[in-house]
Amino acid sequence: MPFTEADYLPSEEELKVTELNLTAAPLRAASHQLGKYCDEQSKEFMLCSREEKDPRKCIYEGKEVTRCGLDFFQKIKGSCAEEFTSYWKCIDHSAYDMRFKWCRPQQAAFDKCVFNTIGQERPAPGFFSRIRIHDSKRPAPVRNIPMPEAVPEPIDPTSVPVPESVDTGSRIAAGFK
Repeated sequence: MPFTEADYLPSEEELKVTELNLTAAPLRAASHQLGKYCDEQSKEFMLCSREEKDPRKCIYEGKEVTRCGLDFFQKIKGSCAEEFTSYWKCIDHSAYDMRFKWCRPQQAAFDKCVFNTIGQERPAPGFFSRIRIHDSKRPAPVRNIPMPEAVPEPIDPTSVPVPESVDTGSRIAAGFK
């Protein structure tokens, strides 16, 4: 059987990437700031996934999202480690559900540090829900979309015979009285 593009598997080297070794609480604490910091890379990855419908074609974009996340956390670790640690620990220990509302003072300190260090404000509520245009440098994929079959001409209603049951009703025509 001949080898096709559908049979291609990326090499282990292509898939190798430095991972973000973080648990849920630090990721949740940084989620808003990280999402805004890596917004372009994330949108490019999601666009690629949606257009290509083949994860093998979006490996580079996925690596860019991870690289951006590593860059963000290295900056946070270098400049805002104390504020960030206080914030994520508060979230980790808040009741049962890691809610932000119990940790607003720590959040404010972390957001202030991020603004002073990176120059990025915390995204406004609903920022990630808004429609935002993404200008991709990657060319759109070319698809061979099959043409739909020809639609038959509609039937002329005057050429169709009228059944007897139209005058008498379906119960009489079926033998019921």
